[in-house]
Amino acid sequence: MGVNVAGSNRAKTVTHAEYELIKHIIGNIDVDAVKQNMVPNGDSVALKRFNTAGSNIKRLLVNLGKRRQHRLPKDHPDYNKKAGE
Repeated sequence: MGVNVAGSNRAKTVTHAEYELIKHIIGNIDVDAVKQNMVPNGDSVALKRFNTAGSNIKRLLVNLGKRRQHRLPKDHPDYNKKAGE
């Protein structure tokens, strides 16, 4: 991952930086170590709880990202106008 301060990768606002951090967390954080610690082999109940928790957290993060899209720089590829604008 390169640093391009003069280009479009520069954090133009706090919201822009938050959005990029959320995208990175969703796409790159590996929770296998947590899963190995919390789900004993053969424990289907713990596995279901862990998977449900993971889905809930991902949904929260996706929602946080979506709520920032209308505040991204207008030239950002993920920019979306706010409904009603």
